[in-house]
Amino acid sequence: MAGRVAAGVSRLTGRGSGGVIGGRVILALSPDAAQQLATGRDVMVVSGTNGKTTTTSLLVAAIRVADPVDSNANGANTPAGVVTALADGFSAHVVLEVDEGWLPWTVAQVAPSTAVLLNLSRDQLSRHHEVGRLASAWREALTGVDTVVANVDDPAVTWSALAAGRPVWVAAGQRWTEDSLACPRCGRLFRRDDAIWACVCGLHRPDPDWWLEGDDLVSRDRRLRLALTLPGAHNRANAAMAVAAAASRGVDPAAAVAALHDIDDIGGRYVRRRLGTHEVRLLLAKNPAGWLEIVELVRDGGNPLVLAFNSDGVDGRDPSWLYDVSFRGLAGREIVVIGRRAADLRVRLELDGLAPTVIVGGVREALAAIPPGPVDLLANYTAFQEARRELAHVR
Repeated sequence: MAGRVAAGVSRLTGRGSGGVIGGRVILALSPDAAQQLATGRDVMVVSGTNGKTTTTSLLVAAIRVADPVDSNANGANTPAGVVTALADGFSAHVVLEVDEGWLPWTVAQVAPSTAVLLNLSRDQLSRHHEVGRLASAWREALTGVDTVVANVDDPAVTWSALAAGRPVWVAAGQRWTEDSLACPRCGRLFRRDDAIWACVCGLHRPDPDWWLEGDDLVSRDRRLRLALTLPGAHNRANAAMAVAAAASRGVDPAAAVAALHDIDDIGGRYVRRRLGTHEVRLLLAKNPAGWLEIVELVRDGGNPLVLAFNSDGVDGRDPSWLYDVSFRGLAGREIVVIGRRAADLRVRLELDGLAPTVIVGGVREALAAIPPGPVDLLANYTAFQEARRELAHVR
């Protein structure tokens, strides 16, 4: 009751959705609330550096083919958000998005039947540990989890998942490999041949149970067409993970795939908003791996680009990872840069031979410098949320 009152006050005063403050109140009054609220419920957790929110939403849609399910759809994925999601519903099935740093705590508290592990890469350099340390913490936490659905193309994820009782391997791909050059078991460099990776210590890429062939999701006994509305190879990978996870819990894979078809909005990602003479598509890119995927997504388009970049709060204070990302795929495009760290991004773009225009202000000011027509807006987390609020009341 106290948590719900706090959440309601937060919403009424416009300070947020209440998903965080409500959970903090609950945990302050009852530190073991997550354990109590998860008792007797089938809990699945989804974690990774990128794709958590999308994969969680897709998995929820797939599970709902067979059963009602609760989830933290608002994206609040630390202990407060986890507790709020558990407290807000009464379904026997729960799917929780979990911050990668808080996965060990969540596993210890809610004893999930299944963990869905997407990827591990550098993110929020001022807050998170090194990728290897996160992988070690995951591996230790997963020893008591019955089923782990893991991206076999990420060595850190694979090494962590090998500690679980029953790994389900999904070849979801790994475009960003700069954080998985060395073996998490022994520290030697991997030998790589296309998607295959192996180390002299014996750690190697297992044979996948599910894999992608273009738009098809394939297993040893079936082939399913992923006719997604969500764009890009990274979303096909997210869908593959979600379908494999749903199938591990007894959902018919064909029905799960069909449930994903019409999903076109994940917390504002990929939404299009018309503002005056412009149609703006919102795209989120939080870290090197995320920027690489989004740059690839817009590479072949001709739309002008607005790049919004901050280093506030959950963005992480250290933006030096910009120099790990290649922006050469945006050559020849009209680019406008906004945000409180626009100067940093401008310097990075100029080093790749691009000539962005820096605008002081928000989305409206940026669009004023762009000819009428479609525009792609690429933003990191707080800049993305600011753009969402600015465009919230336009069509």
